[in-house]
Amino acid sequence: MATLPVYPWRLAPDGLATRRQLREAGLRPGGQDVVAQVERPRRRRDPLTAFLYRVDRAKPVRPMTPAKHAALARANAARRTCPACRADAGYVIPLSLGMCVPCAYPNSDQHV
Repeated sequence: MATLPVYPWRLAPDGLATRRQLREAGLRPGGQDVVAQVERPRRRRDPLTAFLYRVDRAKPVRPMTPAKHAALARANAARRTCPACRADAGYVIPLSLGMCVPCAYPNSDQHV
């Protein structure tokens, strides 16, 4: 297996982009293989690595269909619904609590 070229942070050649950079441009990798990596140094830990794709082979992002939009709305609503009281909390329920703040701390006068 051939190793990928590794470039320092912000020094990748023109024509290569990360997934986020492609998305900002309205593109997606479109099934192409990773062609290189870029590494960002970090103190006391291993460097962050991002994969790079060729921009000229990228494809446009698929449009959001009404069915996908509805499914995403249902998923987000489920993340806001408290399993204990079944109410819409108005925020995404923290996984650490597993329920809305009033249900997690019923005797508390303070709300986070």
